[in-house]
Amino acid sequence: MSQGKRIVLAARPVGEPKPSDFRIEEFAVPTPAAGEVLLRTIWLSLDPYMRGRMSDGPSYATPVPVGGVMEAGTVCEVAASNNPNFAKGDIVLSRAGWQTHAISDGKGLNKIDPKLAPISTAVGVLGMPGMTAYTGLLDIGKPQQGETVVVAGASGAVGSAVGQIAKIKGARAVGIAGGKDKCDYVVKELGFDACIDHRDPDLAAKLKDACPKGIDVYFENVGGAVFEAVFPLLNAFARVPVCGLIAHYNDTEAKPPKWAASMMRATLTKRLTFRGFIVSDFASRHGDFLRDMSGWVREGKVKYKEFVTEGLESAPEAFMGLLKGANFGKQLVRVGPDKA
Repeated sequence: MSQGKRIVLAARPVGEPKPSDFRIEEFAVPTPAAGEVLLRTIWLSLDPYMRGRMSDGPSYATPVPVGGVMEAGTVCEVAASNNPNFAKGDIVLSRAGWQTHAISDGKGLNKIDPKLAPISTAVGVLGMPGMTAYTGLLDIGKPQQGETVVVAGASGAVGSAVGQIAKIKGARAVGIAGGKDKCDYVVKELGFDACIDHRDPDLAAKLKDACPKGIDVYFENVGGAVFEAVFPLLNAFARVPVCGLIAHYNDTEAKPPKWAASMMRATLTKRLTFRGFIVSDFASRHGDFLRDMSGWVREGKVKYKEFVTEGLESAPEAFMGLLKGANFGKQLVRVGPDKA
């Protein structure tokens, strides 16, 4: 029987995750029972939300248990099937996690048509990150013609889609990203109107210059110093979809900001809307998302970039880098070949 590999949570990280918080294990690849399929992982998606799953604090989802396989969205091939709904060779979207093989009873598996787009996009621009951008921006941000939309992490899987959708809707798109290369890509390749380097000591002043009419929508996925630069520029009735707070994911204690009182005052006087969301809140919009986003990708109105590391063993280091902004585009791990 062939051997598979999996990466489990060895310990709950304190602050930044470190290599010893993960452990790679080998296991005998199982045989599917009646009604089951054996999945072989091709693409593994790495996303910032996984840092929350490594902790055992209150959250919207159950944490990964110590010793449990790290959770993740995956693109897999059906390697063997005893389920009438799936045939050997089918490509499926699944949540197999950080492992080369997994058994599934078929629930939650969705077939992917390799002819529509590269299968990796099912965990990228045409998957959870793309739908996060689409629903958060359109259902909460609701950008209008001529308004200014700002998004941090603008070269990443979610942020890049947010800005491009904003442009499609007739808004002005301003990105915030880490480094000149990322900012150049965001403006020259993705078509944003401007992009500011969050490492620039004059971030606040340069963001103000890039948003002369203020900010109407801020798609929040970073927090920290970036939010502090954005907040004074929010216009009356500005909308802030809160998707993530990557700057705080490794915090070891929660400290209320010194400016919390002024934030509450501005929320009242400017009639601001802050709404946190999880992409599953908008599950009913999945059909609309796939129709629109796949069309925009085909038409070249939405472009995407993938940042790929090779082999399951590379996942921990790639994930730790993701939390520090080391990736340039959607972070993926190629676990296996497209076809066995």
